[in-house]
Amino acid sequence: MALSQNQATYIEGVIKSCLRAKFLSYKPETSNMPFHYRLLGKDRMALYSFIHSLSTSFGTSIFEPVAVALAKQKFKDAKNKVVVGTEISEEAHKTIQNIMNSLTTAQKAPNKESEIQLIRSVCRTGNMNKVGLPVADVWVEDYDGTIFLFDLKTAKPNIGGFKEFKRTLLEWVAATLADNPQKQVKTAIAIPYNPYEPRPYERWTIRGMLDLKEELFVANEFWDFLGGKDSYEELLNCFERAGIELRPEIDAYFRKFK
Repeated sequence: MALSQNQATYIEGVIKSCLRAKFLSYKPETSNMPFHYRLLGKDRMALYSFIHSLSTSFGTSIFEPVAVALAKQKFKDAKNKVVVGTEISEEAHKTIQNIMNSLTTAQKAPNKESEIQLIRSVCRTGNMNKVGLPVADVWVEDYDGTIFLFDLKTAKPNIGGFKEFKRTLLEWVAATLADNPQKQVKTAIAIPYNPYEPRPYERWTIRGMLDLKEELFVANEFWDFLGGKDSYEELLNCFERAGIELRPEIDAYFRKFK
């Protein structure tokens, strides 16, 4: 079993707390939908609206704290919502733009290790410019000092946004190395589950922008990396047990919308 009993208990607690908090704060949309109400019932429409609202908060409320809980057993440290750095060198900015240009025009295939080395070589060259970068959703430090920075995305992120996702990953590298040019750093996109399962995730749509082996972790690739083998399956079991325990509360909550 990949998860310890303490981890499983904590994770189930996070899930239940999130759902209960959502019950307290949630207000169904007030728009009148008479045909839908008569066909499906107000309780089912309220449940549909609730699920949609909950999905938008899964990343911050559940996936991030769960990721940290998993990683803390395997790694030296783990945090969520971390400010990566505040400065990037002038030459690192130019190097990142050159990388982006070559990828956008398909002059080069993405190669994260090579890109990191290019940024490392100029990470303190030229003026140091203040930057306001997106925070890392999940920050993990290995025992050898390597830093892993993850940007959690929805299961089906906007494909057009991957160009900016890539830029953020490169800028995180530059900001980390600006603080310590010798630091080993890895940055990647994490997608918590595969919406196409049992078919493979449709990686071909972003192959030209991301180094798929280094910059994209999908479903079990992400969770098993953080917590060890079979963590993904154990995590699904945690959600199932939490759901079974909460089922009477869920039914009682939506019964009032009938």
